[in-house]
Amino acid sequence: MRAMILAAGRGERMRPLSDPVPKPLLEVAGKPLIVHAVERLAAAGFVELVVNLGYRGRQVRDLLEDGSRWGAAISYSDEGGWPIGTGAGIVRALPRLGPGPFVVTSGDLRTDYRFERLREVDPREVHLVLVANPDHHRAGDFALEGAALRRSGPERLTYSGIGVFTPAAFRPVIAGAAALAPYLDRACERGTATGEVHHGVCDNVGTPAQLAAARGRATPSSGSGDWPPVR
Repeated sequence: MRAMILAAGRGERMRPLSDPVPKPLLEVAGKPLIVHAVERLAAAGFVELVVNLGYRGRQVRDLLEDGSRWGAAISYSDEGGWPIGTGAGIVRALPRLGPGPFVVTSGDLRTDYRFERLREVDPREVHLVLVANPDHHRAGDFALEGAALRRSGPERLTYSGIGVFTPAAFRPVIAGAAALAPYLDRACERGTATGEVHHGVCDNVGTPAQLAAARGRATPSSGSGDWPPVR
């Protein structure tokens, strides 16, 4: 089972910190955010990784190289220097992701989610990890009806940025769709989307304030020498 790390975004909300470097290369606990993602995926047995490149993508490639230092094999889906959108980026990377289900995760997450759980998921098309709504997104994204993912419901939760997809979720390609949302909406309408709730740490490090908070939680005084701990 392969995994894709999304690392092509411009990081507008993180500016000016993301002006000289892509957001996934900002450091927490002495390591770039994307290195934490590579380490956790590799530790969970995902050793065939695809990383998409956009804004300052050469810096990401120069850092990760072929992934061998983490016991992984990394290939790159180059989007030409500027992000084309999450949905379009995954579509472009499909030839590298193989014919079976694959994991997708953001390159800027702070999480203690156990990625090995996803090896047991057999999605019809889409399976998303949901979390409680953060203060900046109180309306949420999806509801769960049992395991079924719905766009509406009495209690909506937020998509964490972690999911399992099949190539069928992106076929046919939705004309003009750059974002991931139209593909998720279609899977919900088809009844081919499921989800689960993660109750642990899963922070999207998208702004300078969120980065500062993540760095504060990762100091030695927090009692953890690693961030986040790999169990």
